[in-house]
Formats: sequence, structure tokens, C-alpha cells
Amino acid sequence: MNLNSTLDPADRILLDALQRDARVKLEALAEEVGLSASAVQRRIARLRETGVIAGECVVLDPKAAGNRVTVIVELMLERERSALTEGLKRWLIAAEEVQSAWGVTGETDFVLVVTAPDLESYERFTRRMMDDNEVIREFRSSVALNRLKHTLFVPVLSEGAG
Repeated sequence: MNLNSTLDPADRILLDALQRDARVKLEALAEEVGLSASAVQRRIARLRETGVIAGECVVLDPKAAGNRVTVIVELMLERERSALTEGLKRWLIAAEEVQSAWGVTGETDFVLVVTAPDLESYERFTRRMMDDNEVIREFRSSVALNRLKHTLFVPVLSEGAG
């Protein structure tokens, strides 16, 4: 189901505003959208119920949280063995160090973003990952030198776009 087709201009304005600041007051949203605060509240509730708003979170600076190392990891699997691959997926989801994990096309099967306090901690993570997941044939690591952009903002396309 394409929820984008059910979003009207007011929904799109609300979603953009909430992504910029999830703590914005209802009154400010109502003014921006041109609706009453109660109408805005009902719309937000509907957007949550339908899954358009998947959740709200506090975004931390990894360095402030003690994770000074960010690594982009590419995983190449032995072969497609669904039981082992499903086990790997569960392992990646459960691993605190894994900030993001994507199944991708091409030579690489998965791309991860991993944070750790230091390289020694990252090395322990990779040993644990390899020991616990025999389906991984090889992995490549690229240590991030600096972060140019990091966002969870999703552009809300107008109806018919994309």
C-alpha cells in the first residue's frame, strides 16, 4: 500500500515539521498547517496508527556517548543459506554496536554502520561476529574519518512524485 497517495498537503507539512522537531507544540503545528490544534492532534494520531509515523527517538552524538569510532562494514556471505542468513539477521539486529544494517545487491550482501569506543572494541565485535555467524565468508571495514551528513529525515514527496 502506498501511504503517500493518502497524504494530503496538511499531512505533508505536519510530517516535515515533526521531522525537524518532534517536540514542537501542537499550537505551532496548527498555525503552520492552518488547522485547529485538535485537528492536528487527530491527524498525528492517524499517522501513527497507519504506520506513517513509525516512532520517535532521541538522536545522540556517538562520540558524546563514548563511541568514538564509526565503521562502515561490508559483509559477503558464503552462499545463500536461508536458515543461516536468518540467524545472521537476528544477530545483527541484536548487536548493540550495529547502528544500521542493510541487505544490498552486488558483491556485498549486507552493509552495516557500526560504532565502538575504540578500534580494540571494534576488533572484538568483528571476532564475535565471525565466530557466531559461519555464513559470513568475508568482511571489509572502512573506518569513517568524519561525518559529513547523518539524518533520519525522510523527504515527504508530493502526490504523484517519484
